Amino acid sequence: MSIAVEEERIRGLFDRVEAVEEVACTLPEDDERRAKLLAVSAATLADEGTIRPVIAAKLLGLSEKTVRAWAAQGVLTVAQRVPRLLLDVHSVHAVTHILRDLRAAGKDRDLLDEVWRHLSDSALLERPDLQESVEQMRRGEGRVLRPLRKNDSANN
Repeated sequence: MSIAVEEERIRGLFDRVEAVEEVACTLPEDDERRAKLLAVSAATLADEGTIRPVIAAKLLGLSEKTVRAWAAQGVLTVAQRVPRLLLDVHSVHAVTHILRDLRAAGKDRDLLDEVWRHLSDSALLERPDLQESVEQMRRGEGRVLRPLRKNDSANN
């Protein structure tokens, strides 16, 4: 299959997945229909499985060299190294969203660092222990380990 045909096929796949995600995000987070739609989009991406770096580069608007470097840095998940490098389509899709937001905000330099920070923050926010801690904080649970002194509160 030619690069142009494969690129168009993957681009169409991403468009369909994003249409489903867009509808899902209009629903409340606790709505089971949202979860089902997001599961359908994830399964659709999983059916594709992998993507070549040259195609990922075209979809991300980066050079193939940059895509390979990002894969080596762990920003893009490598699905297979031998006999040729193939990337996980989920990670490429996730990075397309991040890059779109960064570029819309006018950022076009140091993208690797920005994407890495975003992915790290997202992974941290998905941790169940952090989610539980945030919920406890919102409910006012917990205890103050060290109360503020009067002159500390005046400085804040």
